[in-house]
Amino acid sequence: MKWLITGGCGFIGSNLANVLIKDKEDVVVLDNLSRVGSEKNLAWLRSLFGNQFEFIQADTRDYENISQIIKEHRLDVIAQLAGQVAMTTSLKDPRLDFEINALGTFNILEAVRLFSPTTKVLFSSTNKVYGSLDWIQSIEEKTRYINPDFPKGLDEAIPLDGYSPYGCSKLAADQYVRDYYRMYQIPTVVFRHSSMYGGRQFATYDQGWIGWFCQKSLEMVNPHADSFTISGDGKQVRDVLHAQDLVSVYRMAVAQIEKTAGKIYNIGGGMENSLSLLELFSLLEKYSGNLMRYSQLDWRPGDQKVFVADTSLALKDFGWQPKVKKEIGIQQMLSWAHEALNA
Repeated sequence: MKWLITGGCGFIGSNLANVLIKDKEDVVVLDNLSRVGSEKNLAWLRSLFGNQFEFIQADTRDYENISQIIKEHRLDVIAQLAGQVAMTTSLKDPRLDFEINALGTFNILEAVRLFSPTTKVLFSSTNKVYGSLDWIQSIEEKTRYINPDFPKGLDEAIPLDGYSPYGCSKLAADQYVRDYYRMYQIPTVVFRHSSMYGGRQFATYDQGWIGWFCQKSLEMVNPHADSFTISGDGKQVRDVLHAQDLVSVYRMAVAQIEKTAGKIYNIGGGMENSLSLLELFSLLEKYSGNLMRYSQLDWRPGDQKVFVADTSLALKDFGWQPKVKKEIGIQQMLSWAHEALNA
């Protein structure tokens, strides 16, 4: 099949491209190269595959260009992974956030509707479409908060609440993607992701927390290194999903598009792969031998105390479930962060 991966030089995109090209799929990688690490990921893909894939430097906000690309390439699948992913950026520049997340996704949908209506469109959404979840009872334990009323995690029936500009822009795109199936029969699938991590993730202070704290852990080898900060008390919980499992979501959903078209799926590591910040720090101290030195800031607006995805619908519809255990994945992430830091 012929794939277009928007945001193809980002963390998810480069991992997906790597696997698809290895499997001899026809891959077009599209990226505007604005994000930290995107040029490095492009260089990495080129070092592995040379001219076995096509790269297009473009921006999903440019409708004329995007529509021409979709019209000319006769695509089987579009993985819409291009996005503004930082909460802090959305607060500083909500217009930019809207244009990238909502308008950029809308541009792709319209181009598909007009020029390639059989193309499958997969969209990377987020758990932030559910808002702060402050209506759910949370109980504080020694190292984490728990939601006793949701022992298996949260499913897709949780009420929507686009809290923050980022939450609103992703929610708008999320709903447009689903509605283009209902109104125009475009075969679309929405994945509401929890926390993702793995190689090729050039994490920053405000995005990619697993990668970011792996970097901090490595820096702590220097006893004179500055301490870092966390928002909140460190007991907030997310389920973490390794890149290997993430890539399989996209491929398996396409393989069974007759079941997945028009559907929305919560995608994460599940309860077995859930971690609080404090629990992550404990693992990092164990694996690196370095003490995590930090101070606390106020909670971020709208931050969820607990989000763990109930992924049972994905298992039921297309047989997907996470396989990489958090302990193994964190060790791999720490190793990759060490290589990236040295490089």
